[in-house]
Amino acid sequence: MLGGSLSQLSAIKKAREMGCYIIICDTNEDAPGKQYAHEFYNISTTDKEAVLKLAQSLQIDGIVCYVADSGALTVAYVAERLGLPSHPYKSVEVLTNKDLFREFQKENNFNVPKAEGFHSFEKAKAHFHHFKMPVMIKPVDSSGSRGVSKIDSIEQLEEKVNLALRFSNCKRFIIEEYIENYGPHIGGDGFSVEGKLVFRCFSNEYFSTDCINPFVSVIATWPYSMSEHIQNKIHYEIQRVLDLLKMKTGSYNFDIRIDDNENVYLIEVTPRNGGDWNPEAIQYATGIDLIEYTIKAALGEDCSDVKMIAPSGYWATYVLNSEKSGVFKGLEIQRDFLEKNIVEHELVVKPNDTISSLSGSHEKLGLMLLTFNSKSDMNERIGNISKLVKLKIDKLIISLSIPFLILQEKLAILI
Repeated sequence: MLGGSLSQLSAIKKAREMGCYIIICDTNEDAPGKQYAHEFYNISTTDKEAVLKLAQSLQIDGIVCYVADSGALTVAYVAERLGLPSHPYKSVEVLTNKDLFREFQKENNFNVPKAEGFHSFEKAKAHFHHFKMPVMIKPVDSSGSRGVSKIDSIEQLEEKVNLALRFSNCKRFIIEEYIENYGPHIGGDGFSVEGKLVFRCFSNEYFSTDCINPFVSVIATWPYSMSEHIQNKIHYEIQRVLDLLKMKTGSYNFDIRIDDNENVYLIEVTPRNGGDWNPEAIQYATGIDLIEYTIKAALGEDCSDVKMIAPSGYWATYVLNSEKSGVFKGLEIQRDFLEKNIVEHELVVKPNDTISSLSGSHEKLGLMLLTFNSKSDMNERIGNISKLVKLKIDKLIISLSIPFLILQEKLAILI
């Protein structure tokens, strides 16, 4: 298992439940997943040769990297050399590098925003006049929207290029023209068996414009609100990617936009599960356990029973985040919301921890998995989420007009 972070705990715990012998590689000696491992090695998930050498010595049966793009490339590299189940390494390389993926899309006549990759601000500045404003600046090899910016003038370019380079392992970024979205932004996860997309579950994604990075998804809802016609168009485009790259069996995470002419733009099709409890929400909505099937695929086990199942009910995930930096003091949750809508919740910070405004998914303060009685109930409550869930930063906030539950260190105290 590559990585033992909080984001990867779901897969680590699932593998334990399935009776697997867990070996974790992570450079963080205090990684939360370490306590569930049978063996732990201080090795970077991006160090392909070191992981390969370890895998050879331990004679592993399968290799998984849950959520992270960077580890997905190591998985394919090691698996290909050891004859273990995986997607082709060159294909994973295309899907985990935004620069390569845009070139692949252009070569194969996909709808694709005008894009170009650079290593330096100077070269980007020289080519900047080729682009129609606004444009996106992105690290080519980062995930979780880290280092992503939208700009509309050359005066902003140097600052945002430097930000993108901070989050790129290979020190490269792309500039691409912004695609205005028609309807909600589309996320979601899927699963292929021998290259056929047998399952996909799209979500509506929403963002907070008040955070440092307004391109980090903070809310995802199911079912997806666009028509079946649109969903079939998206499915067709994703299947084209899988066919051209000769993908095998495994999970995917999607980032998609639709313009006002219903053209499909595949912003990302990454060969790994989505984060922020999206696979968990999809399991509640469809019964399909994508985490379990990801592990089965890595072990070469039969996954032919995965079928397309439409989501049932109304579900959402909410990334707890702060609009400002400060000292975390606790969380207020309206009692009715806690009792009726929250299925699971987790804080990843403790009182008196220093927190930052959300710049990437790595800076989330916690997660909530929510359920609702109807679409209108979901839309109304999601629209008022900041009134139902309140962060307490720097000083205690107590309302006497509505009963609240204060959650501190996962202890609920009625006031």
